[in-house]
Amino acid sequence: MATAPKESENAIGLEEIYTERQEPPKGQKTFTVEEAVETIGFGRFHVALFLIMGSTGVAEAMEIMLIAVVSPFIRCEWQLQDWQVALVTTMVFFGYMVFSIVLGLLADRYGRWKILLLSFLWAAYFSLLTSFAPSYIWFVFLRAMVGGGVSGHAQGLIIKTEFLPTKYRGYMLPLSQVFWLAGSLLIIGLASVVNPTIGWRWLIRIASIPGILLILVFKFIPESARYNVSTGNEAAALATLQRIAKMNGATMPEGVLREPAKERRGRFKDLVHPKYLRTTLQIWIIWLGIAFAYYGVILASAELLERDLVCGPAAAPVQDSGDGSEESRSPCHCRLFGPAAYQTMIISTVGEIALNPLNILGINFLGRRLSLCITMGCTALFFLLLNICTSSAGMTGFLFMLRALVSANFNTIYIYTAEVYPTTMRALGMGTSGSLCRVGAMVAPFISQVLMSASFIGALCLFSSVCVVCAISALTLPIETKGRALQVCI
Repeated sequence: MATAPKESENAIGLEEIYTERQEPPKGQKTFTVEEAVETIGFGRFHVALFLIMGSTGVAEAMEIMLIAVVSPFIRCEWQLQDWQVALVTTMVFFGYMVFSIVLGLLADRYGRWKILLLSFLWAAYFSLLTSFAPSYIWFVFLRAMVGGGVSGHAQGLIIKTEFLPTKYRGYMLPLSQVFWLAGSLLIIGLASVVNPTIGWRWLIRIASIPGILLILVFKFIPESARYNVSTGNEAAALATLQRIAKMNGATMPEGVLREPAKERRGRFKDLVHPKYLRTTLQIWIIWLGIAFAYYGVILASAELLERDLVCGPAAAPVQDSGDGSEESRSPCHCRLFGPAAYQTMIISTVGEIALNPLNILGINFLGRRLSLCITMGCTALFFLLLNICTSSAGMTGFLFMLRALVSANFNTIYIYTAEVYPTTMRALGMGTSGSLCRVGAMVAPFISQVLMSASFIGALCLFSSVCVVCAISALTLPIETKGRALQVCI
C-alpha cells in the first residue's frame, strides 16, 4: 500500500489536489511561485526537463519536415499538379491552426501536462494512419489531423518557460532549437536512405517512432507549478517546488506559498484587453510573417532542388524519374531527389543553429525587440539575394543563411510570447499566436510551389516585403520582456 508522501509525489504530474485557500497568519512569511523558482535556481531538474521537453522538438520537426521530403514521391505516385502538392502542406497547417487555439484554451483550463500528452497520442496515431493512405484525398485529410496533434507540442515550451529562472530563459530556450535541428536532419537523412529503397510510406512509419517513445517518459514531467497556483491547486504546486528543490540540492524560501487571487483563465477577451491589445495584434503579425518566411524557405529549397532552378554550370543535377517518357515530361514534374539534393538540404538545415550564439547574445544584451528586428531585416535581404544567378554552391550558401535567420526569428518570438503574457492566459496566447503562425504557413506553399514557378522574382519580393513589415512591428512592440519576471495575472 502506497504511503501518503508517495501519493503526494505522484500527484505532481497526474492529479490535482485542491485545498481551501487560507490566509496566512499576520506576520508570517510568504512566497510566490516566481520567488520560489528564482530561489531554487537552475540545476539537475532543469537539465532533465530541457532534455525531455526539448525532445518534443525532434518529433515535431520530423512530422512537419516530412512533407518536404515526400512531396516528389506523392507527386509521382498520384500524378499531382503544383497546387495539389501545395495543398498538402496547407492542410497540415490548417489542422495546426484550428487545434492550436482549441488546445491552448484547454491547456489554460485543464493543465499543460494533460494537453501535451493528448497531443502526442493524437499525432502519433494519425501519422501512422497516413502511411496507409489509399489515395491523395485520404493523405491530405490524415496529414491535417497530424498537424492538429502537433499543435499541442507548444505546451512543452510553456512548461519549460514556467520552470526556468528569469536569467536562464534567454539562454536555455534558444538552445531548444538544437532539437528541432536534430529532427530536421534525422528526417532528411532517413529520407535519403528509406525513400529510394522501401518507400515513402515506411519513412512516415519510422518518423512516428520518436513521438511514441517520448510518451513513455511523460510520467517524469510535472505539471506547471504556476498553473497549479493559478487554479488554486496550492498543494500540488508546493509539492512540485519541493521536488525540484530536492533534485537541485537547493532550499525552499522561508514561509508558506502565497496564492494570488483566483481569476478566470483562458479567456480570449483577455488577449484584446487594453493592456495587451496592441501587443497581441503586433505579435500576431510577426508570427504570421515568420511562419510565412520559415516554411517559404523550406519549401522553396525543395522546389529549387526538385526543379533544378539554380543557374550556372555547377548546378546540382536532379535525378529524373524517367528517360524522356511522356510521364517524365508531364506538367506534374515527376522528378525525384538525387544524393546531391539531399546533401544540399542537410547543409542548409544545419544553418538553423549557425546563428544561435549570436541570437542568444542579441536576445540577452540587445533585448527581444531589437534582436528580432535585426534578424527579420536580414531575412528580407537574403530573400532578395536568392535572385542572383549563382552556382549550386552559392545557392546552398544563401539557403544556409536564410535557414539560420528564419530560425533565429522563431527563437526570439517564442521567448517573447511566452514571457509577455501572464500565467492565466499564457497557453491561450501561445495557442492563438501559433494559430496565426499557421495562416502564414498555409499561404507559403502556394508562393513557394506555385507562384515561384510563374514568377521567381515576384515570389522572392513578396517574402522580403512581409519580413520588412515584421521587422518594423518587432521594433515597435510596446513591452520589452528582457529581465522581466513572468506575470501571474493581468
